[in-house]
Amino acid sequence: MPRFRVLATTPLHPDAEALLRSRCDYVVAPDTRPETLKREVAEADALIVRIKLPDDIFEGATRLRACIRHGVGLDFVPVEAATRAGIVVGNLVSANTQAVIEHVVGCVIVLARDLHELAIDFARNGWSARNRHLGMELAGKTLGIIGCGRIGRGVGEALHGAFGMRVIGYNRTPLEAGGIIEQATIDEVFARADVISLNIASTPETRGLVDARRLGLMKPEAFLINTGRGDLIDDHALVAALHAGRIGGAALDVFEPEPLPDSHPLHTAPRLFLTPHTGGGTAESSRRMSMEAVEDALRVLRGERPSNLVNPEIWDDYLSRGELLK
Repeated sequence: MPRFRVLATTPLHPDAEALLRSRCDYVVAPDTRPETLKREVAEADALIVRIKLPDDIFEGATRLRACIRHGVGLDFVPVEAATRAGIVVGNLVSANTQAVIEHVVGCVIVLARDLHELAIDFARNGWSARNRHLGMELAGKTLGIIGCGRIGRGVGEALHGAFGMRVIGYNRTPLEAGGIIEQATIDEVFARADVISLNIASTPETRGLVDARRLGLMKPEAFLINTGRGDLIDDHALVAALHAGRIGGAALDVFEPEPLPDSHPLHTAPRLFLTPHTGGGTAESSRRMSMEAVEDALRVLRGERPSNLVNPEIWDDYLSRGELLK
């Protein structure tokens, strides 16, 4: 029986690492520089991905069989290059769904009640802060969802159920009839919603989706929340809109680039709540993602499909490659 080598770009949950060590040789990349990752991948049979990979990561990775994304976003993985190299790609489509839904709901409440600025004002200036942050109620307001997949639908259901918010949404495919989300165009969402949540993937079509024109469509008191990908938003346009008071505020958990540089103008924009890409990171989801990523890597090494196979067109060829984990 072969002793396979599984590489993680950064450490996994301890329970997942223990499982891997019981079945394989498990290693963590010593750092995340492109040259280091390429050197380590060349000696690996499976790769678990927690950072954005270099576009040429698979050049020379003749031993690699599987590439499993520790999460959902495939923009971290050069999928076409993996497919050309015969490498099976999998991702975890629901492991952090609940965590992100709850993060978005939290951001909505933080923005609506101005809780972030209120807490800072209270700490600095005392009891008088209570007179400067009245906020607004969510009941009866309109929620706009851009991207009505698992997370987008979950956000809509949560806020509709808790506060009776009306929900409108844009999706690239038609929404099911009879649901709580009313189908709308992107521009309609930006013009009509009191709160807008971005839950769509980064693609060539969606990058820069939130530009100065669409920000100009928003109500002056409306809020924007992004837990999708940083490049969905034109940062300079958003900063300008916030400084000019053209929108009510924003909450961002994702950025382009990441980590967000200390000198980035987002850090000094008003009415902005920033978190460092932690929307999907709870104690429960962190363990769940690591365990599911490890289980998928082991499945592929056994000749079984991962929970979500991204490039099924290469599966038959993969099975013909030879030795499998028993």
